[in-house]
Amino acid sequence: MIRPAAAAVIKRWQEALIGVGVVLLGLYWAFLTGGGLLHWIGYVVIALGIALTVTGIQRARFRTGDDGPGVVQVVERRISYFGPLSGGIVDLEALQALSLDPASKPPVWLLMAPGQPRLEIPLTAKGADQLFDAFATLPGIRTEHMLRQMQERAAHTVVIWRAASVRDAARRLH
Repeated sequence: MIRPAAAAVIKRWQEALIGVGVVLLGLYWAFLTGGGLLHWIGYVVIALGIALTVTGIQRARFRTGDDGPGVVQVVERRISYFGPLSGGIVDLEALQALSLDPASKPPVWLLMAPGQPRLEIPLTAKGADQLFDAFATLPGIRTEHMLRQMQERAAHTVVIWRAASVRDAARRLH
């Protein structure tokens, strides 16, 4: 009943749309009911809806499709990628650097951990949208910077995040 292209757009933006719905419900309760307790609950619901909307927009910007090579799984802070030519597993605790190579075909995430080969995960791999939550837990990551770099498609590899130990070592060198 819904065209596949329209269904894909709705699926991509579903969290943001749910957040907008929650905001509208909060506005209804806060301003169009007679007052009382529901009026005050409406303000709380509005705040929650705004938070859901902002998070949903970020997640939608992170999703670039799932028709690329390979499959990504994130289970208990362990990222696994199984592709047609390569693959690997990296624990988030062991991760030292996260970079984005937008010049690659398709663009890839580059995950570096000590003692392991660099793990390259296409942005369009099936399940790559799970990486947003995994990356968001990295201490000190700037999510908006990551999303902006995904949109800009620079001609070179961009460092998105480095572990504190790597940043401190770089400072001592200079």
